[in-house]
Amino acid sequence: MRGDNVLWQPGTDHAGIATQLVVERELLRTEGKTRQELGRQAFIARVWEWKEKYGHRINEQQADLGSSLDWSRERFTLDARASRSVVEAFVRLHEEGLLYRAMRLINWCPDCRTAISDLEVEHEETKGSLWEIRYPVKGSDESLVVATTRPETMLGDTAVAVHPDDPRYRHLLGKTVVLPLLGREIPIIADATLVSMEFGTGAVKVTPAHDFNDYETGLRHHLPMISIFDEAAVTNAEAGPYAGLDRLEARRRVLADLAEQGYLVAEKPHVLSVGTCQRSGTVVEPRLSPQWFVRTQPLAEPAIAAVEQGRVRIFPESWTATYFHWMRNIHDWCVSRQLWWGHQIPAYFCQDCPKDTPPVVARTRPETCPLCGGARLVQDEDVLDTWFSSGLWPFSTLGWPERTPELSTFYPTSVLETGHDILFFWVARMMMMGLHFMKDVPFRTVFLHAMVRDEKGEKMSKVKGNVIDPLDVIHGAPADALPPAVRNKFPGGMPAFGADALRYTLASLTQQGRDIKLSLERVNGYRAFANKLWNAARFVLLNLGDFEPAKSPLDKARLTLADRWILARLERVTGEVEAALETFQFAEAASALYQFAWHAFCDWYIELSKAALQGEDAVARDTTRAVLVQVLDQLFRLLHPFMPFLTEELWHRLPGVSPEAFLARAAFPEATGRWRDAAAEEEMAPVVAVVEAVRTIRGESNLSPAARFRAVVQSERPNVRESLRRAQGYVLPLAGLASLEVLPPGPQPPQSASWVGEGLQVFVPLAGLLDLGEERARLQKELARLQTDVAGLRRKLDNPSFVARAPAEVVEKDRARVAELEQRSSRVLENLNRIEPEGTMSEKTPEEMFQSTPPTPSSGMFGIPSEPTHEVSPPAAAAPAPAPSKPAPKKKAAPKKKAKAKAKAKAKPKRKAKRGKKKAARKVKKGKKRAARKTSARKAKRGKRKAGRRTAKRKGRR
Repeated sequence: MRGDNVLWQPGTDHAGIATQLVVERELLRTEGKTRQELGRQAFIARVWEWKEKYGHRINEQQADLGSSLDWSRERFTLDARASRSVVEAFVRLHEEGLLYRAMRLINWCPDCRTAISDLEVEHEETKGSLWEIRYPVKGSDESLVVATTRPETMLGDTAVAVHPDDPRYRHLLGKTVVLPLLGREIPIIADATLVSMEFGTGAVKVTPAHDFNDYETGLRHHLPMISIFDEAAVTNAEAGPYAGLDRLEARRRVLADLAEQGYLVAEKPHVLSVGTCQRSGTVVEPRLSPQWFVRTQPLAEPAIAAVEQGRVRIFPESWTATYFHWMRNIHDWCVSRQLWWGHQIPAYFCQDCPKDTPPVVARTRPETCPLCGGARLVQDEDVLDTWFSSGLWPFSTLGWPERTPELSTFYPTSVLETGHDILFFWVARMMMMGLHFMKDVPFRTVFLHAMVRDEKGEKMSKVKGNVIDPLDVIHGAPADALPPAVRNKFPGGMPAFGADALRYTLASLTQQGRDIKLSLERVNGYRAFANKLWNAARFVLLNLGDFEPAKSPLDKARLTLADRWILARLERVTGEVEAALETFQFAEAASALYQFAWHAFCDWYIELSKAALQGEDAVARDTTRAVLVQVLDQLFRLLHPFMPFLTEELWHRLPGVSPEAFLARAAFPEATGRWRDAAAEEEMAPVVAVVEAVRTIRGESNLSPAARFRAVVQSERPNVRESLRRAQGYVLPLAGLASLEVLPPGPQPPQSASWVGEGLQVFVPLAGLLDLGEERARLQKELARLQTDVAGLRRKLDNPSFVARAPAEVVEKDRARVAELEQRSSRVLENLNRIEPEGTMSEKTPEEMFQSTPPTPSSGMFGIPSEPTHEVSPPAAAAPAPAPSKPAPKKKAAPKKKAKAKAKAKAKPKRKAKRGKKKAARKVKKGKKRAARKTSARKAKRGKRKAGRRTAKRKGRR
């Protein structure tokens, strides 16, 4: 829309571990076979079949959401072009000494049966035990007591380490201890890096093949590395009599034998961090294994410098420090995986060379071994980590290693948008690969979006049954197709909310640094917003007649106050949206557009335009039509990135839009300053404030929507008074008033409801509008009911047992309910004070009146509330009418007979109100006594039933 040459590259990666696990489990469930029984080639063919069947789901979601991707350029990380790029990158890194194969300790998942990177290990604190074991010193009566959280790994111990400065053990250095259960002699070594004199006993068992710290110690001291587990985490022959056991069973046997033989000193509770596989949830096992590694230090340094120098910016900026920390403490990257689904490593082992001969790395399969000339070459069975091919994405998708026109045009790319959870998995690796192979950064800006969680803030998971499929939200779904937690919310099936409502919800909730709690009620609210836009456009189109924009251009000289105001608001919101999008503040942009479209345009300007549209002045009518079309055209352009489907449809219905036009290619609006009009906004502000004030008083005072009455506005500002006098033609019909008096500050009219705003106060005299006695009784009854409900909830919340046992969301809901009821009580009490009998009200001086604290302003425009959870249209205002030429006529005085009857009738409500007041006071007193009294279990149960009936009754009333 800004005229740029844009490429949004579509594609997916092959998700090596996750995809293989799904297919393996399905194969076992349906055919009872393992992948080994099926064979490598047949299994890979099965995975491709699965991919063709289910792999399109992501593309369907993106397409139905309206993503503007170039589908002709779709890529998959295992397609032929991507595979060529992967092989080229692997070979080049190997030739440059940045990729090597070595026997090293890695993270191993016994369930997935493969190596995994540090980033694929999730750590969580777990309650466990710390066992103290006695190791006898050979040739003496002394023993060293070591502490461990994994006693089964002692079977692979090759040393006991102490601190070189520890006086307790200095005399034992150079001696050996006898390993309990196995009887193997192992040395006592000094190591200040591994051992802390203050922790535990000051002596540490060293198991280099099963602990990363111990592995580094083993390298420093050239210790043997004994691996006691196989690929399934079952003990092997190195475990001696404990061979063939699962890890936990081996632990039970070892502990039992240690206790029986007198080596187990103590067991203490201990909180430890346990690493689990991100994919399977299995406890990860450190394992000594030959793997391929990328030497990352030389690659990380340019990637760090690029961010330091500002060549790449990360949003939100808080993630920059996290990026630096990880990159500056980076370890060599294990890129090999013991899987079948993925890029098979282009390395070939010669069967005729000695066993420890390094493999031959080549772009294509060699015919003969370059060392011995043998022809028996076998390709490495391992595959590359999925993130290796994904790290090449910015340039491999554009044709690298060839210098294609696309590569020259679009590399480096402008923006990478991704989740913060893969900042290291993907973003950092693309930075390293792009700078190394392309000698330039892969993108200029990184925007890390929030994680989408369920409405409770919990991570979506198939296990929890709370996964929300975008396609279900867009198109709807029957109840039996929904996950359990979602089905509970929609027992009759999920309705179709539409793509635009979902897009707008996600945009409005995307605040930097926060995860998104996706509420489907909020989605429904934005569906109501879409309906509001549709109805607004329908109203405008129905009132355009034969209007043609080209024949009636906007003329500033003919604009009314309302016209100038809405165009100034449009200019302002255009600038706000531009600034917000420029800095990735999508929530702010969505909120600004929502406020303008729903409130300024739909609720105000459309109502204000009706007088001109329905009037006889053809020039005024065409001017208003031109403003309406101008606003809708610009509004649809601003909304198009958020709601593409609705805006495209409505934009094409505007006069002057060519059928061949495409809104996605129309010019995006810019704030040029042409319609900036601070004077119009300032003059319109009190008009909006007074109308809002009268509507609020009408609702809170229980006045009929059809009632027409007098209102008084007092303001100390001459410009405000003048604006309101000129704008009476707007105020009277919109507020539903018979007359409006605009005065300087003075005494408050008796028995009147009031509203305080900036620089003005609005009064509505209530005498004669309603039976004040009956209204007082009603408000007293309502106040008593609210106070009773608050007391009941407070009893629950003051009960420590309830707060401790109830779910957190229930407690929070009750607390919010108490706050809401107390706020309502306060409003009811204010309304009650307003209509106290004449003479009991205190008259404020003008100074006191304008010094009183105004109500807390809302975040919306001129006191208009911001987006609600459930968007509900406000009551329709009456159609505007021209300003009255003379004041409304006064009512004639009632005859004497009627006056007597009126006085008699007036006395009756007073007596009734007095009785009601006493009754309400008794009820409140009784409620307080009941709250203070201890109730038996039977009475508590009865009270609960009563509360339930009251709630049901109230719901019925509502």
